[in-house]
Amino acid sequence: MSELTELLERFRRGPELLASLMTGAAGPELDFTTAPGKWSVRQIVSHLADSEIVASDRFRRAIAEDNPTLLNYDQDAWAKNLNYGRRRTSEAIETMRRLRTENYDLLKELPAEAFARTATHAVRGTVTLRDLVETFAKHVESHALQIKEIRAAWKLARQKT
Repeated sequence: MSELTELLERFRRGPELLASLMTGAAGPELDFTTAPGKWSVRQIVSHLADSEIVASDRFRRAIAEDNPTLLNYDQDAWAKNLNYGRRRTSEAIETMRRLRTENYDLLKELPAEAFARTATHAVRGTVTLRDLVETFAKHVESHALQIKEIRAAWKLARQKT
């Protein structure tokens, strides 16, 4: 299996990883935070759904346009103003799953050389399509670890009470 094929497979599996980590999570556990100002599981899942919307735009621009500019976004403003604290996790997971499937289907059909196409990110500078795919694959994986840690902290906090 080529490195690109492995990366695309990691990317494809993101929603499965998220869904498996969310098994059994409900009620107050979804809104538990490990410290003031930290995100809850609900907020993280909502963030991942919206991040996939951003990924969809960035992938398409990098594929279709010559060296497009990719805007940065303020994730804290999105969390606050898009009401991440009240969104349904099941719907956010389904949104992410649907968009990730569409993104994967688009990406897997591209020739390998397309992954060298560049875009200019407003903060990070020049990035390739491959860089973008890797960033969004890692993004889910890192938040998955965060969710796992929050859920473990929740269970520990419940045992103490």
